[in-house]
Amino acid sequence: MTTENIALRQNLERVRERIERATQRAARKADEITLVAVSKTFPAEAILAAHGLGLRHFGENRVQEFEVKQPKLAVLDAVWHFIGHLQRNKARRAVHLFQRIDAVDSLPLARALDLEAAAREKRLPALIEVRISDEPSKSGIGEGDLGTLAEAFAAMTHVKLRGLMGVPPYFEQAERVRPYFARLREMRDGVSARLGVALPVLSMGMSHDFEVAIEEGATEIRVGSALFGERTRGAG
Repeated sequence: MTTENIALRQNLERVRERIERATQRAARKADEITLVAVSKTFPAEAILAAHGLGLRHFGENRVQEFEVKQPKLAVLDAVWHFIGHLQRNKARRAVHLFQRIDAVDSLPLARALDLEAAAREKRLPALIEVRISDEPSKSGIGEGDLGTLAEAFAAMTHVKLRGLMGVPPYFEQAERVRPYFARLREMRDGVSARLGVALPVLSMGMSHDFEVAIEEGATEIRVGSALFGERTRGAG
């Protein structure tokens, strides 16, 4: 086993221990949490190693980057999540490559995904990304437009709304993100009540703050650096 694989194994053990402690504090079960390994910028070999350790959900944020890696990963039994800002003109390629679109942030994008999924006769679970931070770099739909976009999903035949995703501001003290996570949960519950349908997925929390997210109801956490280490440039 390589040094990198040993480090990955140790990192995964630490992440799972953190998940276990957080779920215990929240009176939840660890198997309620989907761990999405954020593999963007890491090479296919890192994903293969992670899969060998039992990880099955992976998050990528660039269509072109994943297209380069995908041939080496085609044999894996894995769920590929698109977690970045998706341009509408890349909807066709995204539908082909990914099993989940976790960051739908506009009605035109949702419609484009539905058309492409219908053309492929593919059912595509999706999350709406809500902008829960005022930071200019953050993407997502505004809270005021969330209900309208969520209602539009009802008319779509192949894209299925499963919940919400959000990225809070970064704080050194993770506890400071708690109000953002709590608000996203409230928005998810409000949309669910408005539509009269269950929205079981709440995707929030990353390497430095996922414990707080779990305590506030996250069902899906996106963890990159705590698993793979610092970002690299290799994508092959």
